[in-house]
Amino acid sequence: MKLIRFGRPGEERPGLILADRRRIDASGFGSDYDEAFFGSGGLERLARWLGRDGGAAPVVPDGARLGPPLCRPSKIVCIGLNYRDHARETGVAVPDEPVIFFKATSAITGPNDDVIIPKGATKVDWEAELAVVMGRRAAHVERDAALGYIAGYVLHNDYSERSFQLERGGQWVKGKSCDTFAPLGPFLATPDEIRDVHDLPIWLKVNGETKQCSSTRELVFNVPTLVSYVSQFMTLLPGDIISTGTPAGVGLGHRPPRYLVAGDEVELGIDGLGTARQRLRAYG
Repeated sequence: MKLIRFGRPGEERPGLILADRRRIDASGFGSDYDEAFFGSGGLERLARWLGRDGGAAPVVPDGARLGPPLCRPSKIVCIGLNYRDHARETGVAVPDEPVIFFKATSAITGPNDDVIIPKGATKVDWEAELAVVMGRRAAHVERDAALGYIAGYVLHNDYSERSFQLERGGQWVKGKSCDTFAPLGPFLATPDEIRDVHDLPIWLKVNGETKQCSSTRELVFNVPTLVSYVSQFMTLLPGDIISTGTPAGVGLGHRPPRYLVAGDEVELGIDGLGTARQRLRAYG
């Protein structure tokens, strides 16, 4: 299944994209896509509802805004330096263990919403990423069992303000958590929709010019490894997100660096997870 949420910010309703590409309103199912939904067999119940009542569900209006395809989770866990080509461009060694940092969930926004350049920002950067959505409570999960804990996958642009991240001391989270810095979607794809999560082309363009072009084959630590690893240090709750890192081609890696300014348009995609487009807008 492909899960969407649509409507005005803060008023999103659950929906689905069908195999024929029609978008239907799933409000009749009776639950939004939140922690309780994922943690209580919601995907299985939703599939039954779709088979039984989906044919009579209203169609989502053309032009309806897409919001993030799941409700705000308890946490976004991000993985740094997890593509071999990205480690090379930043001039650092491939890490021996996954590099973990957090991104505030208040940064979440819709896939095609404007991205606001933060007050005082000078180095806004892009990062196309594959994000994993947890479907079960996970603590000390074995690697071989990890895929069974996943509800699905979603496209994520892990925006960063590099001056906040790298020049202001402390942890990376400061440069990752600004409002609108976590566009998610357009949809959440359940695992059965993805042929091989470790063989997905991933790309990003700025103003029509390709900046990132890689594949999840380049991941240093694959998806089950990341789920297992993170679960050794914290309990992952249903709906939590693990963003698996970005490939080469970020603005920081350009010579000289190329950062985003108001009016720039960023388009990105992952095969099987759709595409998204964001326009940069000045603060205020």
